[in-house]
Amino acid sequence: MNAWVSYLDQALLPVLRRTVTDLAGLREREDELNGRELSAVILHDPIMTVKVLRYLESHRGRSQITDITTIDRAIMMIGTTPFFRQFTDQPLIEESLADYPQALEGMMQVMSRARHAAMYAQDWSALRHDVDTDEVVVAALLHELAEMLLWCFTPGQMLEIRDRKRRDPTLRSAAAQQEVLGFRVIELQIALASTWHLPKLLLSLMDESHAELPRTQCVALAVALARHSANGWSDAALPDDYAAIGRFLKIFPDEVWMRVRRTALQTAQSWEWYGVPPAAAWLPMQAAF
Repeated sequence: MNAWVSYLDQALLPVLRRTVTDLAGLREREDELNGRELSAVILHDPIMTVKVLRYLESHRGRSQITDITTIDRAIMMIGTTPFFRQFTDQPLIEESLADYPQALEGMMQVMSRARHAAMYAQDWSALRHDVDTDEVVVAALLHELAEMLLWCFTPGQMLEIRDRKRRDPTLRSAAAQQEVLGFRVIELQIALASTWHLPKLLLSLMDESHAELPRTQCVALAVALARHSANGWSDAALPDDYAAIGRFLKIFPDEVWMRVRRTALQTAQSWEWYGVPPAAAWLPMQAAF
């Protein structure tokens, strides 16, 4: 795992083609651009999101005494012109995995799940009147970042993990990862976050060992719902997810389902970013809650 941390620390991380295209369009009207528009594009792409946070941390001035934990604030600190100058030329995920179409699909599925998790977390943290919803959104978006990076840089091993789980549905992801990679992906995630000096707050929100914290619970529930609903709305784990969400938000089952369904439909509007069916594509299969 340490070798992977060292490698990824030096690697040029690829981003989505759609990210590069949309940023180029925004740059053409830079003079009238506001930070929210720029953030909206970045927050569709978990890898682009972490690249912005890493850049800001590596250029941290002595006067900056607090961590920057949201993309809006990061853009304010960097400035739009320096941002475009720094992030104009980006390698593309689609090109790096062009010879591995199955791995590209696996990668896009994880990115789509991350976007769904971020949107669920945004809805629930707003309902709870969270002091800073955007922090929870970024934490949910980056929760499975290490898995995305492994899809990019070791597609063969990630396909092997997927195939082992398909052959044995009882095999847990962590066990398959340990068998194939020699470590669990969550261990790589935590090690990378530490090496990259990501804000400690974001790390605590992504680390489920801090499950006693309500905001960490919000992220964990959003990630679990996104993962299970990606398998279809008949996934056996979903009833427990719904019950846990209801207890967390202190709302009735009907409202849980209403909010989940609404957010899934909203998230599906940007499905073309990832090119894989969103969870909402399977909603007609759900007869009732």
